Amino acid sequence: MATIGTAKKTLTPGELLALIQSTLEDDKAEDLVTIDLTDKTSLADHMIIATGSSSRRVASMAEHIVEKLKDAGQGRAMAEGKEQGDWVLVDAGDVIVHLFRPEVRAFYNIEQMWGVENPALKQQAARLY
Repeated sequence: MATIGTAKKTLTPGELLALIQSTLEDDKAEDLVTIDLTDKTSLADHMIIATGSSSRRVASMAEHIVEKLKDAGQGRAMAEGKEQGDWVLVDAGDVIVHLFRPEVRAFYNIEQMWGVENPALKQQAARLY
Protein backbone atom coordinates (compact mmCIF):
# COMPACT_ATOMS: atom_id res chain seq x y z
CA MET A 1 0.00 0.00 0.00
CA ALA A 2 1.44 3.38 -1.00
CA THR A 3 1.53 6.34 1.31
CA ILE A 4 0.40 9.68 -0.08
CA GLY A 5 2.61 12.62 0.90
CA THR A 6 5.96 12.58 2.57
CA ALA A 7 6.85 11.80 6.14
CA LYS A 8 8.45 14.67 7.99
CA LYS A 9 11.71 14.07 9.83
CA THR A 10 11.78 14.65 13.58
CA LEU A 11 14.56 17.05 14.49
CA THR A 12 17.11 16.08 17.11
CA PRO A 13 17.28 18.30 20.21
CA GLY A 14 20.42 19.95 18.79
CA GLU A 15 18.79 20.64 15.43
CA LEU A 16 15.71 22.00 17.17
CA LEU A 17 17.88 24.26 19.32
CA ALA A 18 19.79 25.55 16.28
CA LEU A 19 16.57 26.29 14.38
CA ILE A 20 15.09 28.25 17.28
CA GLN A 21 18.32 30.17 17.93
CA SER A 22 18.57 31.08 14.26
CA THR A 23 14.96 32.27 14.21
CA LEU A 24 15.53 34.44 17.29
CA GLU A 25 18.74 35.89 15.83
CA ASP A 26 16.86 36.72 12.59
CA ASP A 27 14.22 38.49 14.70
CA LYS A 28 16.93 40.50 16.51
CA ALA A 29 16.16 38.98 19.92
CA GLU A 30 18.26 40.58 22.66
CA ASP A 31 20.37 38.99 25.40
CA LEU A 32 19.91 35.42 24.16
CA VAL A 33 20.83 32.84 26.82
CA THR A 34 20.81 29.08 26.26
CA ILE A 35 20.80 26.72 29.23
CA ASP A 36 21.66 23.02 28.91
CA LEU A 37 19.11 21.13 31.00
CA THR A 38 20.19 17.57 30.22
CA ASP A 39 21.65 16.95 33.69
CA LYS A 40 19.21 19.21 35.54
CA THR A 41 15.73 17.99 34.60
CA SER A 42 13.88 15.55 32.37
CA LEU A 43 11.50 18.33 31.33
CA ALA A 44 13.57 19.32 28.27
CA ASP A 45 17.12 19.23 26.92
CA HIS A 46 17.54 22.99 26.46
CA MET A 47 16.03 26.26 27.59
CA ILE A 48 16.38 29.52 25.68
CA ILE A 49 15.70 32.88 27.29
CA ALA A 50 15.55 36.04 25.20
CA THR A 51 14.26 39.59 25.34
CA GLY A 52 12.13 41.54 22.90
CA SER A 53 11.89 45.31 22.98
CA SER A 54 8.08 45.43 23.22
CA SER A 55 5.03 43.24 23.78
CA ARG A 56 4.38 43.20 20.05
CA ARG A 57 7.93 42.09 19.31
CA VAL A 58 7.81 39.34 21.95
CA ALA A 59 4.55 37.97 20.51
CA SER A 60 5.94 38.21 16.97
CA MET A 61 9.10 36.29 17.90
CA ALA A 62 6.96 33.52 19.40
CA GLU A 63 4.83 33.35 16.26
CA HIS A 64 7.92 33.10 14.07
CA ILE A 65 9.30 30.24 16.16
CA VAL A 66 6.03 28.30 15.92
CA GLU A 67 5.86 28.92 12.14
CA LYS A 68 9.47 27.79 11.56
CA LEU A 69 8.88 24.66 13.63
CA LYS A 70 5.75 23.83 11.64
CA ASP A 71 7.63 24.40 8.38
CA ALA A 72 10.27 21.95 9.63
CA GLY A 73 7.63 19.33 10.41
CA GLN A 74 7.62 20.01 14.15
CA GLY A 75 4.01 21.18 14.37
CA ARG A 76 3.46 20.31 18.02
CA ALA A 77 4.96 23.54 19.40
CA MET A 78 2.67 25.61 21.60
CA ALA A 79 2.99 29.26 22.64
CA GLU A 80 1.36 30.65 25.79
CA GLY A 81 1.10 34.33 26.73
CA LYS A 82 1.07 35.89 23.26
CA GLU A 83 -2.05 37.92 24.04
CA GLN A 84 -0.24 40.03 26.65
CA GLY A 85 3.25 39.70 25.19
CA ASP A 86 5.02 40.32 28.50
CA TRP A 87 6.27 36.75 28.93
CA VAL A 88 5.66 34.16 26.24
CA LEU A 89 6.49 30.51 26.75
CA VAL A 90 7.05 28.36 23.66
CA ASP A 91 7.08 24.64 24.37
CA ALA A 92 8.85 22.91 21.50
CA GLY A 93 9.29 19.59 23.27
CA ASP A 94 13.02 19.19 23.78
CA VAL A 95 13.51 22.98 23.84
CA ILE A 96 11.61 25.43 26.02
CA VAL A 97 11.73 29.10 25.06
CA HIS A 98 11.00 32.03 27.38
CA LEU A 99 10.55 35.40 25.67
CA PHE A 100 10.27 38.51 27.82
CA ARG A 101 9.91 42.25 27.69
CA PRO A 102 13.01 43.73 29.41
CA GLU A 103 11.31 44.76 32.67
CA VAL A 104 9.57 41.41 33.08
CA ARG A 105 12.76 39.48 32.46
CA ALA A 106 14.65 41.57 35.00
CA PHE A 107 11.89 41.07 37.57
CA TYR A 108 11.66 37.26 37.26
CA ASN A 109 15.36 36.59 36.50
CA ILE A 110 14.74 32.92 35.74
CA GLU A 111 18.37 32.43 34.69
CA GLN A 112 19.34 32.65 38.34
CA MET A 113 16.91 29.84 39.21
CA TRP A 114 18.86 27.59 36.82
CA GLY A 115 22.25 28.71 38.15
CA VAL A 116 23.20 30.99 35.27
CA GLU A 117 24.62 34.42 36.03
CA ASN A 118 23.64 37.26 33.72
CA PRO A 119 25.48 40.47 34.75
CA ALA A 120 23.62 42.60 32.18
CA LEU A 121 20.32 41.50 33.67
CA LYS A 122 21.49 42.35 37.19
CA GLN A 123 22.42 45.87 36.05
CA GLN A 124 19.06 46.31 34.37
CA ALA A 125 17.20 45.07 37.46
CA ALA A 126 19.16 47.50 39.64
CA ARG A 127 18.09 50.40 37.38
CA LEU A 128 14.45 49.32 37.29
CA TYR A 129 13.92 48.26 40.88
